[in-house]
Amino acid sequence: MDNVQELLDSQRKKLNERNAALNAMVLALKEETMATTMDLNTRIKELEGELALCRAVVGKGVSSKAISCEDVSKLKDFVGTSFVCYVDNFLWRMENNFCA
Repeated sequence: MDNVQELLDSQRKKLNERNAALNAMVLALKEETMATTMDLNTRIKELEGELALCRAVVGKGVSSKAISCEDVSKLKDFVGTSFVCYVDNFLWRMENNFCA
């Protein structure tokens, strides 16, 4: 009976040591997670400030120079007949070059 009790006590001691080691690891991971979270929160606040600045700059750029219809140049009128003549002349020249 004493042997069984010694074996149980030995196993309990090993389990308590493992439990203590795991608790220490969990505590270390919690501390690391908290530090990382604080760093990320700081970085997020910095990026939010930069984003607000970018939005302000873009907003000023668009509002200070509004695009009007006068700024857009008009396209030249399409003249289909001259285009057809150009293609026709091109093809005629190509045929004559190959025949000669």
